[in-house]
Amino acid sequence: MKNSDPDGGEEPRPRRAWLPGAAYRLTRVALQRGLALVYLIAFVVAARQFVPLLGEHGLEPVPLFVSQVPFRAAPSLFYLAPHDRVFAAAAWLGVAISLFALTGLSEKRGWLLSAATWGSLWLLDLSFVNVGQTFYGFGWETMLLEAGFLAVFLGAERTPPSAVVVLLYRWMLFRTMLGAGLIKLRGDPCWRDLTCLYWHYET
Repeated sequence: MKNSDPDGGEEPRPRRAWLPGAAYRLTRVALQRGLALVYLIAFVVAARQFVPLLGEHGLEPVPLFVSQVPFRAAPSLFYLAPHDRVFAAAAWLGVAISLFALTGLSEKRGWLLSAATWGSLWLLDLSFVNVGQTFYGFGWETMLLEAGFLAVFLGAERTPPSAVVVLLYRWMLFRTMLGAGLIKLRGDPCWRDLTCLYWHYET
């Protein structure tokens, strides 16, 4: 049944505040700028360190890795050309796209440019991580890939972020916090007797 005001007009329907999405525009901006900064750091590190560690004459050469591991097991653009100049070019391209995303211009020109920007960052990062072997085998690399993949679907400046994407980010954060907590239980006894937080954030 519809409500009416004294003048005979219909009252606007109450907003469903419990649905994530419409109220998350500012949060999305902060998330995208922060994610762009993390990508920037990751690609600057790759530009400086990838060739010495994983280049053609590195400690764990990518050309040797791609000759032994099939593409389907570790998809990467570097299967096409596992050469130092390609690694360097991909890293600096990632730096340039990260800077573009950091400015926010990628979201001002519509969803297609936004998706292309974040998709390119994700694909470049995936290419480094999947051939990075020991040096890219840390949990935060996987987290960046997951967060970066979801960013492809966050949408542009004028559209509210998808409720599904917001929920998937919440799920990722929940898993991160739960996993970080559970793994600590195997360490110092202070985690089990609930006293570690007296000092944890200080250190």
